[in-house]
Amino acid sequence: MATLTFYGAAGTVTGSCSMLDTGTTRFLVDCGLFQGNKTIRKLNDDDFVFDPASAEFLILTHAHIDHSGLLPKLVKYGFSGPIHATEPTCDLLEFMLRDSAKIQMSNAERWNRKRKRQGLEPVEPLYTDTDAENTLKLLRPVGGYEEWFEPAPGVHVRFWNAGHILGSASAEVKFPDADSGNTMRLLFSGDIGPEEKVFHPEPDAEKGFDYIVCESTYGDRERDDYTLERRRDNLRKELVRGLSAGGNVVIPAFAVERSQELLHDIGVLLAEGDIPDATVFLDSPLARKVTGVFIKHAATLSDVAIDNADLFRSPKFKIVESVEESKAINRIKGGAVIISASGMADAGRIQHHIKNNIWKRDATILFVGYQAPGTLGHVITSGADMVRIHGKEYVVKAEVRKLGNYSAHADQGELIEWIADRGPVAGGIFLNHGDDDAREVLARMLADRGIDAGKIHMPQFDESFELVAGDARSKGRVAARIPQDALLTDWNNDYAAFIVALTKRLNSADSDAERRSVIKRLQGAL
Repeated sequence: MATLTFYGAAGTVTGSCSMLDTGTTRFLVDCGLFQGNKTIRKLNDDDFVFDPASAEFLILTHAHIDHSGLLPKLVKYGFSGPIHATEPTCDLLEFMLRDSAKIQMSNAERWNRKRKRQGLEPVEPLYTDTDAENTLKLLRPVGGYEEWFEPAPGVHVRFWNAGHILGSASAEVKFPDADSGNTMRLLFSGDIGPEEKVFHPEPDAEKGFDYIVCESTYGDRERDDYTLERRRDNLRKELVRGLSAGGNVVIPAFAVERSQELLHDIGVLLAEGDIPDATVFLDSPLARKVTGVFIKHAATLSDVAIDNADLFRSPKFKIVESVEESKAINRIKGGAVIISASGMADAGRIQHHIKNNIWKRDATILFVGYQAPGTLGHVITSGADMVRIHGKEYVVKAEVRKLGNYSAHADQGELIEWIADRGPVAGGIFLNHGDDDAREVLARMLADRGIDAGKIHMPQFDESFELVAGDARSKGRVAARIPQDALLTDWNNDYAAFIVALTKRLNSADSDAERRSVIKRLQGAL
């Protein structure tokens, strides 16, 4: 009897990791980093709740860090099997895993300086560059989409285009079911891209499965209908508005795919004279390297409006590498478009650019993707008038804008159609990689489309399911690793919001006596 267990992305949109035990073979699908609030991120430091050495191989759907970012830790603690992924995914990982290891080591070094001052023992980095290099040695590029390969005796896998990012795939798995004597067929969606997206065709896959594991990031929302030309025009309007105000336009963007899409569209707008003359900074060493991978695979990209020879090569683009160059950008008062990672503004150089511009009335902070609850990006886009960055409070005076059509995820209607097109589904559908609200709405919509509600499952952290003929039975879960109410925001978010509120209250007080009275009442409460 096969068993499917969800070790991440169950009630969250990060930390994707599932294990399938066929009865004769045990393997993983993805092993991603947890992102979001500090409580969720702490899961990265905890021990795996399974034995990494027990997995014979791993299927990787794509290179995004929330699907691949814990691979070096997995290897560090005993995994030694092959990692099967598309060739572009393997190319991206060459840079992404090394970059991630560098970040882990740098973070540990910084924390240990603080811990030393506090008299505490040092901590180890989550993983090191050695762990990343050992992981890269395990990569096994798969020739192309729709080609079967056999990672273990009796287990066959093939990738389908997922339309999400360069090299992204849905993974079809089939193996003999010992109980029924039939072949069991599963489909892991990975992350599904929208129908309209530059670089990649629409997502595709076979029909008729026993089980489907589907992402649900945008299960509760629909984007406005758009074409790539209309999306580019919306970007044009935002850039014209922002640059005309006299300040800079700061865009948090993921280093993989989102930055390249923006460069492509801005390059078109500059070439056609549709936006004011501006210098465009891509301030992300990783994004620079990833852009090189896109150029390498340019012949495979779709809907590119620029000749491949000129792709990402506008003379107005300044690709920033060093810390000194990054700091120099902060001296620019206006007329610059600054694209920097991370896309949710929860780490990296983008935080420095935001804190240098968010208090300026003529500046614009433009968000072009999903903002997970608990991240700085979510706080800003939720309408906060003061935010806390690097331990200091900053008033929000800049114009905060959002463009939803740059998302690399399918929206509610596209997810429903993708699932419907994969039918019939004999056993059941698992909705993962989504907040609970998004999963619940998507489950209701699928039921309205005629899918048996009893066969739609929303797995929780570490929940296992027995996959039997025509049904799936939960085997329960181990003790919860994280409180359910901390999946969106945690006490660290509450603390940051409290400090911001206290700062505002003290600033608005009429006198020092009133300020002392506020503090005295708080001391009394403590």
